[in-house]
Amino acid sequence: MTHVGRDRAGFRLAVPGRRRGLVLDWAGRSDIGHRRAVNEDSVLVGPPVFAVADGMGGHAAGDKASAAVIARLAALASEAERGYLDVDRLAGALDAAADDIDEFAAHIAVGAGTTVTGVILALRDGEPHFAIFNIGDSRVYLLLDGEFSRVTRDHSVVQEMVDAGLLAAGDAEHHPDSNVITRAVGFREAPRPDMWMIPMRPGMRVLLCSDGLTKEVDDPRIHRVLASGGTAAAAADELMDAALAAGGRDNVTVVVLDVAAPPASPRSAST
Repeated sequence: MTHVGRDRAGFRLAVPGRRRGLVLDWAGRSDIGHRRAVNEDSVLVGPPVFAVADGMGGHAAGDKASAAVIARLAALASEAERGYLDVDRLAGALDAAADDIDEFAAHIAVGAGTTVTGVILALRDGEPHFAIFNIGDSRVYLLLDGEFSRVTRDHSVVQEMVDAGLLAAGDAEHHPDSNVITRAVGFREAPRPDMWMIPMRPGMRVLLCSDGLTKEVDDPRIHRVLASGGTAAAAADELMDAALAAGGRDNVTVVVLDVAAPPASPRSAST
């Protein structure tokens, strides 16, 4: 398990052309759970990239696979300019991570790989956006103005069955094929991420998580935790506690990222 970055509150993000920018708070948690011998999840927290990777592979290679993609994303983050990243550079980082994984897993018959989901701080037409990307069945959720939604779409056999009307969404997590994914970084295939560009607004709360959370805690419970107020760290702790209390059958990783407006200065508040 690899954890890059640390919790932060009150990070000031400048917005080009504006006197007042945005404030970001974030917290990341990862736990081995109650049944696994190794934590094969890895996590990156810190602008301009936040990511969760959930490794898979024979001979305990999953932890190395998730660490490889997080290492490449962390290196990509160092290329940021003014706190933002060119999203066109993501493909090269994921391709490099896939090559790294295939190299160390060359002797493993089943190969190795990892899911990855993440958020990049990016500019579009001069405006700050979350560039949300996903490969596999780790997820990103969004809470804004009381509305809760899942941004990402799982790349999995059961999601395809749900989309085809062959399986009810509520039954997907308990289906025998719920762990079978259709895209990954590694396994000797080219990474194929989906991406969504979402304008950043004060009041946003974003959750990134591995499926160790979503297989134990359903969406309504996740919504309640995210909407209950409190800090990003408190929400991350509560989600982790809920997953472990529900069984903790897999590794569990969560990242909570909040967006706020900076406090008004005394001068501006009086005008």
